[in-house]
Amino acid sequence: MPLRTEIEDTYQIIRPYIRRTPTVEIDAADFGFASAPLTFKLELMQHTGSFKARGAFANLLTRDVPPAGVVAASGGNHGVAVAYAAMKTGHPARIFVPTVSSPAKMERIQSYGADLVVTGDRYHDALLASQEWAAQSGAMPVHAYDSLETLRGAGTTGLEFYQQAPQLDTVLIACGGGGLIGGMAAYYHGAARTVGVEPEKAPTLYRALEAGQPVEAEAGGIAADSLAPRSVGELMFPIAQRWVDRVVLVSDDAIAAAQRAMWSTFRVATEPGGAAAFAALLSGAYRPAPGEQIGVLLCGANTTAVQL
Repeated sequence: MPLRTEIEDTYQIIRPYIRRTPTVEIDAADFGFASAPLTFKLELMQHTGSFKARGAFANLLTRDVPPAGVVAASGGNHGVAVAYAAMKTGHPARIFVPTVSSPAKMERIQSYGADLVVTGDRYHDALLASQEWAAQSGAMPVHAYDSLETLRGAGTTGLEFYQQAPQLDTVLIACGGGGLIGGMAAYYHGAARTVGVEPEKAPTLYRALEAGQPVEAEAGGIAADSLAPRSVGELMFPIAQRWVDRVVLVSDDAIAAAQRAMWSTFRVATEPGGAAAFAALLSGAYRPAPGEQIGVLLCGANTTAVQL
């Protein structure tokens, strides 16, 4: 398991390459529900627009990258991050994404100089294609969530959030393959509860915890380009069993409402996956106890929903 000391060591390595994203405290009454302090961590201001840059740099800076470079499969954000990290460290990159990946994410991957391959309808299709390319080319695979380096990198988000807001009782975190909540739960254990939030149409960790092991789940919905792998990672699952307090599910309508509320009230534009954690509060899927100090991770902003 990526224990706290390993996450701290990884943070020292990647710190020159990432942003220490800010936190903001807001009264929940601003969003029309019970008045209480909410602390948002604006990880969507990270390089490449999501937390994924942390895991990408953790991989490229702590592993031996071959001359063939790196290869990654992604719903979008991980691919953007690996392309960016490869550009910054001088390595070639090939990124495989499914057709559900948003145009904004595809454009950013290409803008960083990576080869972009669009294949299949879901993340799993892109993953299989990336594995074939790795075997053929000798490129180093960088998994989106199921590697220790990725978990340790994602865990540095929790390290920063804890340093910035040590008073929190509970942190709400969106779940996809589980790299983010796995890394953060590994860092937060004993310091605050970590609660996962997933779309009803992509309940991967929810189904795994029910079954007692990673299992295939539905993989659709409004956040399919970031929160809809077929199953959670094998490496993160023991962490989730031990240290994730629970997982709550939110509807697509709740996620869309959270996106609108974040923009209209807070003037922050999130992608659907980035708004999922807040959707749990706004919809009532997670109801804080009186006086409970809540932290919400806003993890991604790669969207074309806002026009300037």
